[in-house]
Amino acid sequence: MRTMIDRYLLRYFLAVVDHGNFSKAAARCNVSQPTLSVGIAKLERLLNRSLFNRTNRRVELTEAGAHFAVHARRIESEFNLAERSVVETVERRTFRLGLLTTLPTSWISVLAARLAEGARREQVELVEGRERDLLERLARGRIDAALTIVRADETRFAQEILLTEGYSLALPSSHPLAQEPVVSAEALADSTMIVRRQCELLPETSRHFTARGVRPFFAARTTNDDQALALVQAGLGVTVMPDGYAAPGVARPRLADFAYARKIGILHRVGEASVTTSPTLAAVRATFTSPGSTVASS
Repeated sequence: MRTMIDRYLLRYFLAVVDHGNFSKAAARCNVSQPTLSVGIAKLERLLNRSLFNRTNRRVELTEAGAHFAVHARRIESEFNLAERSVVETVERRTFRLGLLTTLPTSWISVLAARLAEGARREQVELVEGRERDLLERLARGRIDAALTIVRADETRFAQEILLTEGYSLALPSSHPLAQEPVVSAEALADSTMIVRRQCELLPETSRHFTARGVRPFFAARTTNDDQALALVQAGLGVTVMPDGYAAPGVARPRLADFAYARKIGILHRVGEASVTTSPTLAAVRATFTSPGSTVASS
């Protein structure tokens, strides 16, 4: 016998997923917390599965809950589409695209221009986050895809590599070593440095310098890569950045014996045909792989 699930139960469930605890979810649904808790318990009985692991600090999805969240969002989206069609409104799907915080702003600008051109076909919500944050959002169904680092050991999601870039030094053009193609860590022993706190290679970068006896003075520690680049441009210090970052007055020589690289691409849930054919992802692919693209040729 098929199980019938009322729509309000899906809304209770998705509110808990989005807000991370029952009290905030209850407020979002305009019901009391006991009422929402009873509804979630009823949903778990109907599905014969535990959907949440409840702790003192927050509520987390079980594996069954994570799978159900994907379908629940799709069903709720279809409900909303049906309601809007009744009043003859034009509905555009909203595609939620996660963006890695350490992607150059110049890249995002090019992508945004392409997305704006296709805005009539699909609404786009850009969600910025660190690599770990984006993976969590993708697993919980809170974004549809992520433009982020692609790692071989990440097997939960479908992967599509768009480009590979290395890491190099960023020096002010006035620096004595700015014209050198390759600079050793030892040569920077007397240089002031700027720390990019959100860098994926921060531990590796730190070890690279300390292993060579280089312990410089740090003039700034920032989570904003545009700010880090501006500080280098102003002559305050030097740093290590992905190759995609560029600015007038900033030299980008290689760092000797630092052969790290990152693969940038698209991650999305396996088997999501509507995601792979999304106009948003078509714009992402065109931005990063089309011949003559500003990003692809950078």
